Parts: sequence; C-alpha cells; structure tokens
Amino acid sequence: MQPIKVLFVCMGNICRSPTAEGVFVHLLKQNNALDRFEVDSAGTHAYHVGEPADSRAQQTARQRGIDLSFIRARKFTASDFAHFDYILAMDSDNLAILQRACPEEYQHKVQLFLDYATQFDESDVPDPYYGGPQGFEHVFDLVTDAASGFYQKITH
Repeated sequence: MQPIKVLFVCMGNICRSPTAEGVFVHLLKQNNALDRFEVDSAGTHAYHVGEPADSRAQQTARQRGIDLSFIRARKFTASDFAHFDYILAMDSDNLAILQRACPEEYQHKVQLFLDYATQFDESDVPDPYYGGPQGFEHVFDLVTDAASGFYQKITH
C-alpha cells in the first residue's frame, strides 16, 4: 500500500510548517500510523534553506513533548505538486502562491490547512516570526487542532 503523502507549506519553512510537520508526525506515532504516511514541510520562499526550525518554535514544541530538531527548511519545488497527495498551506497568501504555480491536474491537492480545524474559526495560521512566545503557542494550538481534524478526515 502506498503511503499517504502530506506536505505542509508556509513562507520560510522555519516556524509554521515545521511545527505542523512535527505535530502531525507525533499524532501519527500516537496512532501507530506513521508507516502509512510520508510527511514533509516546505516554504514558498528560499530564505532559510537548510536551517533548522526557529528556536522558539522548537522550544514551544519541546515543552509539549514534540521534537522538531530533525526538520531542515527547504523550498517548495514544482515536483512537489506531483509527488504529494495533500499540499496544505498555512495561510491564504501561501495558498495563492501555490495555486498560481500549480498545474491544473494537481489543483485539488492544494488546500488551506486550517480548513481541517474543528475548534478554531481562523482560516490562516499567523506567522509568529516577529512576535513573542504567545504567537508560537497560538500557532501550536491551531496546528494541533487542524492536524487532528485532518487525520480524522483522511482516515475515517
């Protein structure tokens, strides 16, 4: 059986999308489903290629029992459209960037991640980069909610 391939996308791939990747991998491990998935994250811009997740994102995740240290930033590539089954944008700006670049036959794969949230009404995961620790906490809460909703939707 082919794994379900999921890609989380934000702008620089050091705050939001690596948090989503780490949270989703953790959720899959809790559900003994990691072997059924391939999970990655990427950025629409190449600002931080090769860098680890932002230290504040890592600290927030670590405080909640999730490790992001294995993640390195990369830029989204055109081949990702064909490779991944789900391409989940963290906000409407990155969604628009992906939709403009996406070939017609793959448009159905590109979605807004928070469409899967069940406890929050927000549509965009805000970029916490220029804010304080509370921004990273809020991102973590949003991402955890959407990851759970996404998992439920695709496995049930």
